[in-house]
Amino acid sequence: MPSSPQSSLEAGLAALKEGNYYAAITQLLPIANSPEDSNISLQAQVGLVMAYAHTGEISKAIALCKNLLDTDNSQVQEWAKRALEQLMKRQKRIKSANIVNSTKPTKQQEDISKNHTRNIALPNTSSNISGKSITEPVNIYWRQARRAKVWQPLRKYNLIASRLLALATFMALFWVLRAMLQFLMALINQILDKLPYVNPLPFLYSNPSSLILVLLLVLLVLSPWLLDWLLAKFYGQQPLSKEVLHTHSREALRITQRTCQQKQWPVPKLQILPITAPMMLTYGNLPRTARIVVSQGLLEALTDDEIATIYALALGQIGRWDFLVMSLALLVTLPFYRLYQQASTWANKSEKPLWGWTATGLAGLSYGIWCLLTGTTLLNSRFRLYSSDRRAAEITGNPNGLIRALLKITMGVANDIKKQEQTSWQLESLNLLAPVSYQQSLCLGSIAGHLPWESLLIWENSNPYRQWFTINNSHPLLGDRLQRLCQIARHWHLETELHFTTPELLQVKPQSFLLQIAPWLGIPLGLLLAGMFWLSWQTAYTMNFLNLKWIYDDWSFVTGFLMIGFSIGTVMRLNAFFPEIRPLSLQGDDQMLKLLTDPSVLPLDSVSVRIAGKLLGRRGTSNCLAQDLLLESSTGLVKLHHIPWLELSATPQEWIGRQIIVTGWLRRGATPWIDIQTLETQSGTVINSPHPIWSTVLAVVAQAWGAYIMLTAQSVAG
Repeated sequence: MPSSPQSSLEAGLAALKEGNYYAAITQLLPIANSPEDSNISLQAQVGLVMAYAHTGEISKAIALCKNLLDTDNSQVQEWAKRALEQLMKRQKRIKSANIVNSTKPTKQQEDISKNHTRNIALPNTSSNISGKSITEPVNIYWRQARRAKVWQPLRKYNLIASRLLALATFMALFWVLRAMLQFLMALINQILDKLPYVNPLPFLYSNPSSLILVLLLVLLVLSPWLLDWLLAKFYGQQPLSKEVLHTHSREALRITQRTCQQKQWPVPKLQILPITAPMMLTYGNLPRTARIVVSQGLLEALTDDEIATIYALALGQIGRWDFLVMSLALLVTLPFYRLYQQASTWANKSEKPLWGWTATGLAGLSYGIWCLLTGTTLLNSRFRLYSSDRRAAEITGNPNGLIRALLKITMGVANDIKKQEQTSWQLESLNLLAPVSYQQSLCLGSIAGHLPWESLLIWENSNPYRQWFTINNSHPLLGDRLQRLCQIARHWHLETELHFTTPELLQVKPQSFLLQIAPWLGIPLGLLLAGMFWLSWQTAYTMNFLNLKWIYDDWSFVTGFLMIGFSIGTVMRLNAFFPEIRPLSLQGDDQMLKLLTDPSVLPLDSVSVRIAGKLLGRRGTSNCLAQDLLLESSTGLVKLHHIPWLELSATPQEWIGRQIIVTGWLRRGATPWIDIQTLETQSGTVINSPHPIWSTVLAVVAQAWGAYIMLTAQSVAG
């Protein structure tokens, strides 16, 4: 934890007295249900009741009051009884008057605060709070913070860095495609060379760089029309008339026309996808060929002004270099994803084992290529959203509306995954251009209502090492994006939709982070060892002690040292990353909420859990790599990481849709996840996922491979 329970309590009560209720909730919530000190827990729960009352979350305040009635402390019981009566009266009056989203405290709220703030200091007690978990979902409370009526333009965004990044992304895409084609050409010729009566094809020995470059440039020019065809053919994309858009958001149509007129652009072609999950993407190569695509789910999930901010987000992406590069990336990756989807269908329908295994291999290979090509765009994809967020706020003057829109999108995506009991192929394949990634939405969107948004996002805008865990993410941390939008709102002297606070005494030990990344730190360590090795033998050669000529003839020994360094780092982290799971130390799914609200934790700081819930994910061959395994617990959705073992009797894909029990290590990163130790059905069947064993195997293989490279380099040179 970032600080002791006592200091967190004091900080929370101080924030409560100052009227900073969201900061109070953030500080008090993690210690409210802590059994370690019942006195502190009681005081935290009392403070939470008052904070929830002031923020309008009456249902949560009532639930906490009922929980406090079960304590043995008579003073707390009397306080809770009086507070509960006032809260119940207020709830009835709200229902009868149909008042929603009230932002001013009522007389009852003031009474609770005035009459009982001074009584927060409770006597010492050894009684424990009831183990009830106040986690039942309630209606989301939106502050409905205002928009700017008149606002000043923000400072101009530096386009040089974004253009260089877009160019680097294009080069990375080119390099990966060239390497893949060269590998394929060499493989074909090797096969032909082994076969009788045929010879290798000479043209397959040529350099394919010019061919790849010309192909990418042609696709860049044709990307708007080719993507139109792909999205219409396989996703059901249709034109969206201005009349239909006008019925959902008059402002969206108005700001689109106004912005294009100011920029002297033609109005982008408007399209719609028949998808229930809220989604938006924009593609093209020039402003006059731009398309803005929204899903039916987005139009139904957002309000008029929120839809307008999403259209402004799309307009903020048009005309930039990364706009055309990301369109090209989507065009290149979609065929491979479509091949993966089709091969999975073939494998699932196949009745012949040989054909089934072939189709399964093709599906896995296609998905791997899709991931590899998508990976070339991750850095560009993350950074372009920061600038488009700024531009959307500047176009509409409504950063608070964009905050609400992005949060509602996470909720809509999570609900769609729950209903379909899997991540739909539309969500995954189009994720690269979506405003919020589906991975971010899994946990955040599914537990919305259990905690205030500020508590759920505190790790994403406070943890000092958080950006290191987005390296393999296509989108920046949502907490960071929303915090920047709040800064824009404050710059325009607006009340913010969210009240972010920086936790006091936030401590994350640097050595913990270094241990977290130990396997990757082992690589530069190996490079250093290689340099020292070369320098030692160089000195020995100069002094005529030894003559290892192979060091000069073959520098592959450096690769050997890199592998050994990686192995050493993996072994150093192993025990800390996978601590022994003891039955008595296992926690339930309420630990997910505690982990999310602790801004100091790293993935290394895992919690051993045993959670029951429904297993979700794609079925059959489409999940052959276990890439889409999710657990739906009473708290929300969480990603599962599974590594197959030697057991062939059952696979997790066969249990999808069933109630299971997951035992493993719950971790907090850019996306919370559980490293599975075991999956167990209600009948007692168990599937093992031995992460520690595979990590050990990886370390041993890397060590042996490094030693082999060094020995073979020496023997060849000799």
